[in-house]
Amino acid sequence: MDHGVRQELGAFLRSRRERVTSADVGLPAGTRRRTPGLRREEVAQLAFISAEYYTRLEQARATRPSREVLAQLARALRLSDAERDHLHHLAGAPPGPPPGPSREVRQSILDLIRTLPGAAAFVLSATYEVLAWNDTAAALMEDFSALPRRDRNLVRRAFLGPHRDGRRLYGDSGADEFARSAVRHLRATAARYPGDPEVTGLVEELLSGSEEFARLWAAHDVTGRPTPCRTFAHPLVGPVAVTSDVLSVPDRDQHVVIYAAAPGSPSAEALRLLSVIGTQRMEVAG
Repeated sequence: MDHGVRQELGAFLRSRRERVTSADVGLPAGTRRRTPGLRREEVAQLAFISAEYYTRLEQARATRPSREVLAQLARALRLSDAERDHLHHLAGAPPGPPPGPSREVRQSILDLIRTLPGAAAFVLSATYEVLAWNDTAAALMEDFSALPRRDRNLVRRAFLGPHRDGRRLYGDSGADEFARSAVRHLRATAARYPGDPEVTGLVEELLSGSEEFARLWAAHDVTGRPTPCRTFAHPLVGPVAVTSDVLSVPDRDQHVVIYAAAPGSPSAEALRLLSVIGTQRMEVAG
């Protein structure tokens, strides 16, 4: 790798580092940040490499990084699939399969869920992280924008809570079947991404924190049956009965979930009301 290429690699890493905030990766913001984005030592910590080596990469003084290091840097810097590929090409190591589940949602999918005001729609990663949602989904389930990233994971929430008012997954009547199905799908995800620390970390957390998850995981099932109809016990508008449709996005290993009510039904009116009020607090008259 000649000096010019090393300079390009260093400049690219620096530009991506300055784009990522401490909040994006769950680090404290601190009060002495003289430059935007993460510090070099923070990127090194997230990528499990030495701060000295990362500094040399940015300064075009390091030797060619290994594929493993490149994968760790791509994950630490929250690179998109295209950016990950570019990083690998700069380093002279054309990319292989993605090291972990993609979190980048295509613009066409974002446009799709936003044009469904009468339905609750959201996008799930291969690990059940809610990546994107429309206003109706936030009003029906939870304002995901107010949650840190780790708390947007539905399989974590199903097994580890919180279970508000003793209700699992927003009072969803299909919550227990969802939990069982999620374990089967998560086992298949773990097989597709055996080296991804986020996947293995999530499984380890669930195994240690939930006897129910551990029991279901031990069954080694990898198929499940869908739950086409479910009812949410919403605290403001009452029960909302919906059908559940799931659309696959194979190139991103993601799924679009759409909850819709029968036209003209009380549940359809409840969803319409939720789409209007969004996540605003609506007082219930006594």
